[in-house]
Amino acid sequence: MEPLVATPSLSVPLRLVVGVVAGAIATLGMDGVMARLPEGMTPPLVAAGVLTDRRPADAHPRLAAVVHYLAGGASGPLFVTLLLFGEGLLGPSTSTYLFTTAVMYLAMVGFFVVVVLPQSRGLTRARVERTRLDWALSAAAYLAILVPLVAIGSGLVQ
Repeated sequence: MEPLVATPSLSVPLRLVVGVVAGAIATLGMDGVMARLPEGMTPPLVAAGVLTDRRPADAHPRLAAVVHYLAGGASGPLFVTLLLFGEGLLGPSTSTYLFTTAVMYLAMVGFFVVVVLPQSRGLTRARVERTRLDWALSAAAYLAILVPLVAIGSGLVQ
């Protein structure tokens, strides 16, 4: 019996790099959407406020931007990782991309709405509701940019 020998491939690490780049680009696109929504950049300020135990109005805008871009950049390779699991289970297909996108959307919105937003201080109930809706729309915009970029980039590195 011959020993198993794995053939090294750069496909997976390169797809993760594609995820980082696509995540950064999608975050920039998300900024354009957030700027047009009623609560604007409140979600990143909420995240920064939770991290520093401050109200969103008192959160440092630079920290909010850093947290926002780090999370956006890191969400790209997270999507790619989920996609790789999906491809392993379901095979590479459009259905796998759609399923992975749905899982990622639920994770993004769920984490913010269930974990981050309830810890925020100083937002009225009306602002919490608007922020929740704005985040759901912003996450959808992020994925609308991220997923095609990952699909194109993945095709180039395989």
